[in-house]
Amino acid sequence: MRGRSRWAARRTGIVNDDRFKIFSGTANLVLAESICRHLNVPLGKALLGRFSDGEIYFQILENVRGADVFVVQPCHHPVDNHLLELLLMIDAFKRASAWRITAVLPYYCYARQDRKDKPRVPISAKLVADLLETAGASRALTLDLHAPQIQGYFDVPVDHLYASPVLVEYFRHLRLPNLTVVAPDAGGVERARFFAKKLDAPLAIVDKRRVDVDVSEVMHLIGDVRGRSTLVVDDIIDTAGTLVKTADALLREGATQVYAACTHAVLSGPAVERLQKSKITEVVATDSVPLTEMAKKVGKIKVLSVADLLARGIRSIHEETSISELFI
Repeated sequence: MRGRSRWAARRTGIVNDDRFKIFSGTANLVLAESICRHLNVPLGKALLGRFSDGEIYFQILENVRGADVFVVQPCHHPVDNHLLELLLMIDAFKRASAWRITAVLPYYCYARQDRKDKPRVPISAKLVADLLETAGASRALTLDLHAPQIQGYFDVPVDHLYASPVLVEYFRHLRLPNLTVVAPDAGGVERARFFAKKLDAPLAIVDKRRVDVDVSEVMHLIGDVRGRSTLVVDDIIDTAGTLVKTADALLREGATQVYAACTHAVLSGPAVERLQKSKITEVVATDSVPLTEMAKKVGKIKVLSVADLLARGIRSIHEETSISELFI
Protein backbone atom coordinates (compact mmCIF):
# COMPACT_ATOMS: atom_id res chain seq x y z
CA MET A 1 0.00 0.00 0.00
CA ARG A 2 2.82 2.37 0.88
CA GLY A 3 4.48 1.77 -2.49
CA ARG A 4 1.31 2.63 -4.41
CA SER A 5 0.76 5.85 -2.42
CA ARG A 6 4.35 6.98 -3.05
CA TRP A 7 4.02 6.36 -6.79
CA ALA A 8 0.72 8.25 -6.83
CA ALA A 9 2.32 11.16 -5.00
CA ARG A 10 5.15 11.23 -7.52
CA ARG A 11 2.77 11.30 -10.47
CA THR A 12 0.94 14.33 -9.08
CA GLY A 13 4.22 16.13 -8.40
CA ILE A 14 3.91 15.99 -4.60
CA VAL A 15 7.26 15.49 -2.84
CA ASN A 16 7.35 14.06 0.67
CA ASP A 17 10.32 16.11 1.90
CA ASP A 18 10.14 14.55 5.35
CA ARG A 19 11.21 11.31 3.66
CA PHE A 20 14.19 12.98 1.93
CA LYS A 21 17.32 12.39 4.04
CA ILE A 22 21.05 12.93 3.58
CA PHE A 23 23.68 11.23 5.74
CA SER A 24 27.46 11.40 5.71
CA GLY A 25 30.38 9.24 6.72
CA THR A 26 33.60 10.71 8.07
CA ALA A 27 35.34 11.09 4.70
CA ASN A 28 34.15 14.62 3.83
CA LEU A 29 31.69 15.93 6.38
CA VAL A 30 32.24 19.54 5.25
CA LEU A 31 31.11 18.72 1.71
CA ALA A 32 28.04 16.84 2.97
CA GLU A 33 27.05 19.77 5.18
CA SER A 34 27.48 22.15 2.25
CA ILE A 35 25.24 19.94 0.07
CA CYS A 36 22.58 20.02 2.80
CA ARG A 37 22.74 23.83 2.96
CA HIS A 38 22.17 24.04 -0.80
CA LEU A 39 19.14 21.76 -0.45
CA ASN A 40 17.91 23.40 2.77
CA VAL A 41 17.69 20.07 4.58
CA PRO A 42 19.39 19.01 7.83
CA LEU A 43 22.16 16.43 7.81
CA GLY A 44 20.84 13.11 9.07
CA LYS A 45 21.59 12.14 12.66
CA ALA A 46 23.81 9.11 13.14
CA LEU A 47 26.54 7.78 15.40
CA LEU A 48 29.71 6.66 13.65
CA GLY A 49 32.69 5.59 15.70
CA ARG A 50 35.17 2.85 16.50
CA PHE A 51 35.38 0.05 19.00
CA SER A 52 38.64 -0.27 20.91
CA ASP A 53 39.89 -2.94 18.48
CA GLY A 54 39.34 -0.62 15.49
CA GLU A 55 36.08 -2.08 14.19
CA ILE A 56 33.57 0.47 12.87
CA TYR A 57 30.37 1.15 14.80
CA PHE A 58 27.38 2.82 13.12
CA GLN A 59 23.88 3.56 14.34
CA ILE A 60 21.13 5.65 12.73
CA LEU A 61 19.63 8.04 15.28
CA GLU A 62 16.38 8.84 13.47
CA ASN A 63 13.58 7.02 11.68
CA VAL A 64 14.35 6.23 8.02
CA ARG A 65 11.55 3.73 7.30
CA GLY A 66 10.29 4.42 3.79
CA ALA A 67 12.79 7.28 3.31
CA ASP A 68 14.75 8.26 0.20
CA VAL A 69 18.25 8.16 1.69
CA PHE A 70 21.46 9.61 0.21
CA VAL A 71 24.81 8.63 1.76
CA VAL A 72 27.69 11.01 0.93
CA GLN A 73 31.10 9.36 1.20
CA PRO A 74 34.11 9.89 -1.09
CA CYS A 75 36.47 6.94 -0.61
CA HIS A 76 39.87 8.59 -0.44
CA HIS A 77 42.75 7.92 1.99
CA PRO A 78 42.41 5.85 4.12
CA VAL A 79 40.55 4.21 1.25
CA ASP A 80 39.55 0.91 2.81
CA ASN A 81 38.30 2.54 6.03
CA HIS A 82 36.08 4.96 4.14
CA LEU A 83 34.80 2.24 1.81
CA LEU A 84 33.92 -0.06 4.70
CA GLU A 85 32.18 2.82 6.50
CA LEU A 86 30.04 3.35 3.41
CA LEU A 87 29.17 -0.34 3.10
CA LEU A 88 28.17 -0.61 6.77
CA MET A 89 26.06 2.55 6.55
CA ILE A 90 24.22 1.26 3.48
CA ASP A 91 23.59 -2.06 5.20
CA ALA A 92 22.16 -0.26 8.25
CA PHE A 93 19.77 1.78 6.11
CA LYS A 94 18.65 -1.33 4.25
CA ARG A 95 17.92 -3.13 7.53
CA ALA A 96 16.11 -0.01 8.81
CA SER A 97 13.69 -0.30 5.86
CA ALA A 98 14.77 2.76 3.88
CA TRP A 99 12.77 2.94 0.65
CA ARG A 100 15.75 3.78 -1.55
CA ILE A 101 19.48 4.17 -0.80
CA THR A 102 21.72 6.19 -3.11
CA ALA A 103 25.48 5.97 -2.60
CA VAL A 104 26.93 9.40 -3.37
CA LEU A 105 30.60 8.92 -4.20
CA PRO A 106 32.26 12.21 -5.20
CA TYR A 107 35.46 10.14 -5.45
CA TYR A 108 35.15 6.50 -6.52
CA CYS A 109 38.00 4.41 -5.11
CA TYR A 110 39.89 1.76 -7.09
CA ALA A 111 38.69 3.41 -10.33
CA ARG A 112 42.16 3.16 -11.87
CA GLN A 113 42.04 -0.64 -11.51
CA ASP A 114 39.29 -0.97 -14.09
CA ARG A 115 40.73 -3.75 -16.29
CA LYS A 116 43.19 -6.63 -16.36
CA ASP A 117 46.32 -4.90 -17.63
CA LYS A 118 48.59 -7.62 -16.23
CA PRO A 119 48.17 -11.36 -15.70
CA ARG A 120 46.53 -12.55 -12.47
CA VAL A 121 45.27 -9.18 -11.17
CA PRO A 122 41.76 -8.26 -9.96
CA ILE A 123 39.38 -5.81 -11.60
CA SER A 124 39.03 -3.86 -8.38
CA ALA A 125 36.65 -1.20 -9.68
CA LYS A 126 34.15 -3.93 -10.57
CA LEU A 127 34.48 -5.50 -7.11
CA VAL A 128 33.68 -2.15 -5.44
CA ALA A 129 30.50 -1.90 -7.55
CA ASP A 130 29.52 -5.43 -6.51
CA LEU A 131 30.14 -4.62 -2.84
CA LEU A 132 27.95 -1.50 -2.98
CA GLU A 133 25.10 -3.43 -4.57
CA THR A 134 25.43 -6.35 -2.15
CA ALA A 135 25.37 -3.93 0.80
CA GLY A 136 22.03 -2.62 -0.47
CA ALA A 137 22.66 0.47 -2.63
CA SER A 138 19.69 1.10 -4.92
CA ARG A 139 21.69 3.41 -7.18
CA ALA A 140 24.88 5.50 -7.25
CA LEU A 141 25.79 9.12 -7.93
CA THR A 142 29.42 9.66 -8.94
CA LEU A 143 31.65 12.52 -10.04
CA ASP A 144 34.28 12.29 -12.79
CA LEU A 145 34.97 8.57 -12.84
CA HIS A 146 38.51 7.81 -14.00
CA ALA A 147 36.99 5.48 -16.59
CA PRO A 148 33.36 6.26 -17.55
CA GLN A 149 32.77 2.62 -18.49
CA ILE A 150 32.81 1.79 -14.76
CA GLN A 151 29.12 2.68 -14.90
CA GLY A 152 28.67 -0.61 -16.72
CA TYR A 153 30.01 -2.54 -13.71
CA PHE A 154 26.78 -1.71 -11.86
CA ASP A 155 23.46 -3.49 -12.27
CA VAL A 156 21.70 -0.54 -10.63
CA PRO A 157 21.29 2.97 -12.10
CA VAL A 158 24.37 5.23 -12.00
CA ASP A 159 24.29 9.00 -12.50
CA HIS A 160 27.72 10.21 -13.57
CA LEU A 161 28.31 13.95 -13.12
CA TYR A 162 31.26 16.00 -14.33
CA ALA A 163 33.02 18.83 -12.49
CA SER A 164 33.87 20.52 -15.80
CA PRO A 165 31.12 23.19 -15.49
CA VAL A 166 32.68 24.40 -12.23
CA LEU A 167 36.28 24.30 -13.52
CA VAL A 168 35.55 25.79 -16.94
CA GLU A 169 33.69 28.72 -15.40
CA TYR A 170 36.71 29.54 -13.22
CA PHE A 171 39.12 29.62 -16.14
CA ARG A 172 36.69 31.63 -18.27
CA HIS A 173 36.83 34.38 -15.65
CA LEU A 174 40.61 34.05 -15.35
CA ARG A 175 41.00 35.00 -19.04
CA LEU A 176 44.45 33.52 -19.56
CA PRO A 177 46.13 35.06 -22.64
CA ASN A 178 46.83 32.82 -25.67
CA LEU A 179 45.58 29.73 -23.87
CA THR A 180 46.31 26.16 -24.99
CA VAL A 181 44.65 23.25 -23.19
CA VAL A 182 46.92 20.25 -22.68
CA ALA A 183 46.08 16.55 -22.23
CA PRO A 184 48.81 14.99 -20.02
CA ASP A 185 48.44 11.61 -21.75
CA ALA A 186 46.50 9.91 -24.53
CA GLY A 187 43.80 8.73 -22.10
CA GLY A 188 42.91 12.30 -21.16
CA VAL A 189 42.43 13.65 -24.68
CA GLU A 190 38.62 13.57 -24.60
CA ARG A 191 38.49 15.45 -21.30
CA ALA A 192 41.00 18.08 -22.48
CA ARG A 193 39.23 18.46 -25.83
CA PHE A 194 36.01 19.31 -23.97
CA PHE A 195 37.80 22.05 -22.00
CA ALA A 196 39.46 23.36 -25.17
CA LYS A 197 36.12 23.60 -26.94
CA LYS A 198 34.41 25.41 -24.07
CA LEU A 199 37.34 27.81 -23.60
CA ASP A 200 37.73 28.33 -27.36
CA ALA A 201 41.38 27.27 -27.15
CA PRO A 202 43.64 24.96 -29.19
CA LEU A 203 44.55 21.50 -27.88
CA ALA A 204 47.98 19.95 -27.27
CA ILE A 205 48.78 16.40 -26.20
CA VAL A 206 51.73 15.04 -24.23
CA ASP A 207 52.92 11.62 -25.33
CA LYS A 208 54.82 9.99 -22.47
CA ARG A 209 56.84 6.84 -22.88
CA ARG A 210 58.68 4.85 -20.23
CA VAL A 211 61.94 3.64 -21.74
CA ASP A 212 62.62 1.07 -19.00
CA VAL A 213 61.20 -0.14 -15.70
CA ASP A 214 63.34 2.13 -13.56
CA VAL A 215 63.84 4.91 -16.10
CA SER A 216 61.50 7.89 -16.07
CA GLU A 217 59.23 8.79 -18.93
CA VAL A 218 60.35 10.63 -22.03
CA MET A 219 57.90 13.40 -22.91
CA HIS A 220 56.95 14.27 -26.49
CA LEU A 221 54.64 17.20 -27.17
CA ILE A 222 52.07 17.13 -29.95
CA GLY A 223 51.06 20.73 -30.64
CA ASP A 224 52.57 24.20 -30.31
CA VAL A 225 52.74 25.97 -26.93
CA ARG A 226 55.55 28.45 -27.59
CA GLY A 227 54.69 31.86 -26.18
CA ARG A 228 51.34 30.61 -24.86
CA SER A 229 49.66 30.04 -21.49
CA THR A 230 48.89 26.37 -20.90
CA LEU A 231 46.25 24.53 -18.89
CA VAL A 232 46.89 20.85 -18.08
CA VAL A 233 43.58 19.06 -17.49
CA ASP A 234 43.29 15.74 -15.64
CA ASP A 235 40.76 13.95 -13.45
CA ILE A 236 43.09 12.96 -10.59
CA ILE A 237 46.32 14.38 -9.20
CA ASP A 238 47.78 11.65 -7.04
CA THR A 239 51.57 11.78 -6.55
CA ALA A 240 51.81 14.71 -9.02
CA GLY A 241 54.80 13.11 -10.75
CA THR A 242 53.25 13.13 -14.22
CA LEU A 243 51.86 16.64 -13.77
CA VAL A 244 55.20 18.15 -12.74
CA LYS A 245 57.04 16.42 -15.60
CA THR A 246 54.38 17.63 -18.02
CA ALA A 247 54.77 21.19 -16.74
CA ASP A 248 58.55 21.00 -17.16
CA ALA A 249 58.14 19.71 -20.71
CA LEU A 250 55.73 22.52 -21.59
CA LEU A 251 58.06 25.19 -20.22
CA ARG A 252 60.98 23.68 -22.16
CA GLU A 253 58.87 23.98 -25.30
CA GLY A 254 58.41 27.70 -24.67
CA ALA A 255 55.15 27.93 -22.70
CA THR A 256 54.94 31.16 -20.71
CA GLN A 257 53.04 29.68 -17.77
CA VAL A 258 51.42 26.42 -16.70
CA TYR A 259 48.12 26.03 -14.88
CA ALA A 260 46.60 22.70 -13.88
CA ALA A 261 43.00 21.64 -13.29
CA CYS A 262 41.70 18.42 -11.78
CA THR A 263 38.56 17.13 -10.08
CA HIS A 264 40.15 14.95 -7.40
CA ALA A 265 43.19 16.33 -5.56
CA VAL A 266 44.23 13.06 -3.91
CA LEU A 267 47.79 14.38 -3.36
CA SER A 268 49.38 11.28 -1.83
CA GLY A 269 53.03 10.62 -1.03
CA PRO A 270 55.37 13.39 -2.23
CA ALA A 271 52.66 15.25 -4.18
CA VAL A 272 52.47 18.37 -2.01
CA GLU A 273 56.24 18.81 -1.92
CA ARG A 274 56.47 18.30 -5.69
CA LEU A 275 53.79 20.90 -6.39
CA GLN A 276 55.38 23.37 -4.00
CA LYS A 277 58.74 23.08 -5.74
CA SER A 278 57.31 23.01 -9.26
CA LYS A 279 57.03 25.92 -11.68
CA ILE A 280 53.27 25.46 -11.98
CA THR A 281 51.50 28.79 -11.45
CA GLU A 282 48.29 27.40 -9.93
CA VAL A 283 46.57 24.07 -9.39
CA VAL A 284 42.76 24.25 -9.40
CA ALA A 285 40.85 21.32 -7.87
CA THR A 286 37.42 20.63 -6.39
CA ASP A 287 36.44 19.70 -2.85
CA SER A 288 35.40 16.16 -3.84
CA VAL A 289 38.35 15.14 -1.66
CA PRO A 290 39.35 17.34 1.32
CA LEU A 291 42.86 18.76 1.23
CA THR A 292 45.34 17.60 3.84
CA GLU A 293 46.62 20.17 6.33
CA MET A 294 49.95 20.22 4.52
CA ALA A 295 48.28 20.83 1.16
CA LYS A 296 46.26 23.73 2.59
CA LYS A 297 49.54 25.53 3.30
CA VAL A 298 50.53 25.48 -0.38
CA GLY A 299 49.46 28.84 -1.76
CA LYS A 300 49.22 27.67 -5.35
CA ILE A 301 46.34 25.18 -4.75
CA LYS A 302 42.89 26.65 -5.37
CA VAL A 303 39.79 24.66 -4.32
CA LEU A 304 36.37 25.09 -5.94
CA SER A 305 33.23 23.57 -4.45
CA VAL A 306 31.09 20.97 -6.22
CA ALA A 307 28.48 21.01 -3.44
CA ASP A 308 25.91 22.84 -5.56
CA LEU A 309 26.49 20.49 -8.51
CA LEU A 310 26.03 17.40 -6.33
CA ALA A 311 23.05 18.96 -4.56
CA ARG A 312 21.31 19.54 -7.89
CA GLY A 313 22.07 15.94 -8.90
CA ILE A 314 20.63 14.65 -5.62
CA ARG A 315 17.52 16.79 -6.03
CA SER A 316 17.00 15.50 -9.58
CA ILE A 317 17.25 11.88 -8.39
CA HIS A 318 14.81 12.52 -5.54
CA GLU A 319 12.33 14.35 -7.75
CA GLU A 320 12.99 11.95 -10.64
CA THR A 321 13.75 14.72 -13.13
CA SER A 322 16.43 14.86 -15.83
CA ILE A 323 20.02 15.69 -14.87
CA SER A 324 20.99 16.63 -18.43
CA GLU A 325 20.86 20.33 -17.53
CA LEU A 326 23.88 19.77 -15.27
CA PHE A 327 26.10 19.15 -18.31
CA ILE A 328 27.53 21.93 -20.49
